[in-house]
Amino acid sequence: MPQLSWDAVRPAPVVLVSGTEQVLADRAVRLLRDGLKRDDPSLEVSDISASDYAPGELITMASPSLFAEPRLIRVEGVEKCTDAFMTDMLAYLEEPADGAVVLLRHGGGVRGKKLLDAVRGGRGGGIEVVCAELKRESEKYDFARAEFARAGKKIAPAALNAITAAFADDLAELASACQQLIADSSEQITEATVDKYYGGRVEANAFRVADAAIAGRHGEALITLRHALASGADPVPMVAAFASKIRTMAKIAGVRGGSGQLASRFGLAPWQVERAQRDLRGWDEAGLARCIEVLAATDAEVKGAGRDPVFSLERLVRVVAAHGTV
Repeated sequence: MPQLSWDAVRPAPVVLVSGTEQVLADRAVRLLRDGLKRDDPSLEVSDISASDYAPGELITMASPSLFAEPRLIRVEGVEKCTDAFMTDMLAYLEEPADGAVVLLRHGGGVRGKKLLDAVRGGRGGGIEVVCAELKRESEKYDFARAEFARAGKKIAPAALNAITAAFADDLAELASACQQLIADSSEQITEATVDKYYGGRVEANAFRVADAAIAGRHGEALITLRHALASGADPVPMVAAFASKIRTMAKIAGVRGGSGQLASRFGLAPWQVERAQRDLRGWDEAGLARCIEVLAATDAEVKGAGRDPVFSLERLVRVVAAHGTV
């Protein structure tokens, strides 16, 4: 059966929206509904909860009304479906109703596997929209870039890097931030624009600290760190910012190849490879190894193994800024 991305969703007798990334799933559902509504404003939209389904409910909703309006039946929680829903849905696949689109939302897990296998095997003439979690930084970067491209908005690479870094832990917040910048900015979006809106984000401050320390600017890194902590920054994401950058540097260190080739090999974006290559100038293997050791110790200490997280962070900044020689 066809497998599509969330932004390529289209009508079919059965549309399976699978995967754990709820942001993308919500968008796919909304796009499908809006498209059907544009095609026929008389569209009837019904909702079913598969977890507390009553026998016969699906057949009732799929049956045409007096005026035969098109129907969209959205089924939530298929991963928690009742046996009654499984029975009715499997029977429905044998003869889908004319003029009806049944959308099945399955958020992951083994429950409902028999139904998923039937849909994926071609029964019911369905399609699958895959909404897998975006785990890699490069995937989130590509997601943000596509947001601006779809809106016809130009954004500088540094600005795109900054907005992705600021909201890397929450795709919903990243999507919301992109949409706000799209709505409020009439010209090209620059790094200064992102800083104006989101300069106070903990993650953004954390990456500024890490950038300054990696470049050897100890004083700037320490001042930025103390400002971030005074503004309410949590030490844990501060360490995570260092870990993200140093981990990328460790992957790229001593490896030859173009940015595109290395990006594909290590699951990064080309700009991340180029940035890591620049960051590595002036570093040696011993310094990188030493920083990784201190980073691991700091991570444990800020998560409860140490008594003074601030001291641990300042030590990390000092060691990284000295490229591991302290």
